[in-house]
Amino acid sequence: MEQPIRVRILEQEYLVRSDGDEEGVQKIARFVDECLRRVRAGSEGLPEKKAAILAAFNIASEYFQAVEEKEALAKDIQARAAALVRQIEQSL
Repeated sequence: MEQPIRVRILEQEYLVRSDGDEEGVQKIARFVDECLRRVRAGSEGLPEKKAAILAAFNIASEYFQAVEEKEALAKDIQARAAALVRQIEQSL
């Protein structure tokens, strides 16, 4: 069941509904807060909305990179497993 969890991002409080545990939601909120702070630190005077869009873009970029790395790792594992199966079958 969704429960409201209070998080703080850039000195603003938000109530987030989540099926996840509070620790996980707080971890995500800290990550978003850190991303926003990095963007704002690198672009003095940037409006908050643009900073949020750039931070979202950075987060999405990291996400897609992680997905690609995961897919490459899964393909590598499948190829290695298939090679091991062939070796086992040849030795029988």
